[in-house]
Amino acid sequence: MSHPNENIVSVPSFWDNVSSARSPASRLTDSIRAEITIIGGGFTGLSTALALAKAGKKVAVLEGCVIGWGASGRNNGQVIPVLSAAEPDAIEQRFGETGERLVHLIRDSAEYTFDLAKKENIECEAEQTGWFQPAHTPDHIRISQQRHKAWAKRGAPCRMVDRNESVKMLGSDKWYGGMFNPTGGHINPLAYARGLASACEAVGVQIFENTPATDVTRSGDGWIVHSENGEVTSDAVMLATHAYSDAIRPQLSPIIARTTIPVNAWQVASEPLSEDLRKYIVPGRQAVSDTRGDLQYFRYDARNRLISGGAMIFQQNAQERMKSIIGKRFTDNFPALKDLRFSHVWSGYVGRTVDGFPHFHQLGPDYWAWTGGNGRAVALSIALGPKLAKAITGTSQKDLSLPVTEITQIPMHFIARRVARLALVWFRWRDGQPPKIN
Repeated sequence: MSHPNENIVSVPSFWDNVSSARSPASRLTDSIRAEITIIGGGFTGLSTALALAKAGKKVAVLEGCVIGWGASGRNNGQVIPVLSAAEPDAIEQRFGETGERLVHLIRDSAEYTFDLAKKENIECEAEQTGWFQPAHTPDHIRISQQRHKAWAKRGAPCRMVDRNESVKMLGSDKWYGGMFNPTGGHINPLAYARGLASACEAVGVQIFENTPATDVTRSGDGWIVHSENGEVTSDAVMLATHAYSDAIRPQLSPIIARTTIPVNAWQVASEPLSEDLRKYIVPGRQAVSDTRGDLQYFRYDARNRLISGGAMIFQQNAQERMKSIIGKRFTDNFPALKDLRFSHVWSGYVGRTVDGFPHFHQLGPDYWAWTGGNGRAVALSIALGPKLAKAITGTSQKDLSLPVTEITQIPMHFIARRVARLALVWFRWRDGQPPKIN
């Protein structure tokens, strides 16, 4: 999974070791014609391609490395039906009826993700055991209550969990109750991406791997997507590169790359837990991510390994330091895990926007892009596929779930992305303060 861009962490993810192998599709080496070209072979690109192909469209997907190489194959695999920063009230206040439709899409995104895996027979270790967000202080239970009220008002099947039930759910008394949503859970993300690619190929999508797009140019009423050894002429284009928009070819779309800060997030996989420990610690196998800004999150994989992770301000000796950081967290929260060892450490980019909202843009006639998963892009990016397909094929803006906005680039982006990790200092300070309730 290495790549010539040395600025990208090239350590294979744990998922590479446990997922069924995929033989990469061939490179693009000719000039071809498609109705729609999608740049990026991650969750968004593949989900959109699948929806388009099933609607009878001829689709080509260009992936700069291999399927799932970026964020889609490197994340923790938690399937979460809420965003990390943008709350339902704020989305609707900002975008009106379109915001209401986006909120409904987010609400149903986890359900859609698991249903699609079943429908397409994607073997991805899917466990729809629910997602639990426990409050890390007694004061933060008010955040959980506010969030629960907002989502329940909009039909989400979430409920509040008190501290006694939280202790039973987690096997720890270090949290104080919180919000539980049964539609969430977890997957093997790389296996999902590869399975989604197979589903696309089965309905006629042309996938080209190790084919970085180098430029997109207007040609008559359509577009030409150029690569090093070939090109695709099409009526419409979807840019689905998200946090990796300038990772392989910085000149591809700098205007989109500068709207998002790619933050390096680290993941770890433990050695498998004994069955006795597994039955005591998170016995229901829920996905867990708490109310901290410096998030504490974890879930099991199919082999009873704990998959967790975090962020660091300084990257020196990162792998060993991350093992130490996560090991201490587990020991503090679950003393029985004092001898826990970690077998794999890897990282990848999380795309963060300044306002915490996902951003949808039209870069030209029939040229679309989105970015800004903000650490909650697994369910969102997959569920967006059919909606983006509708946008690409001409559905009116007033009928879409996508609030298309003007592009606002981050000033001094080069510096901003270098200092973004310092936000951890503020997050950690804020985590110790009483939350502000609107």
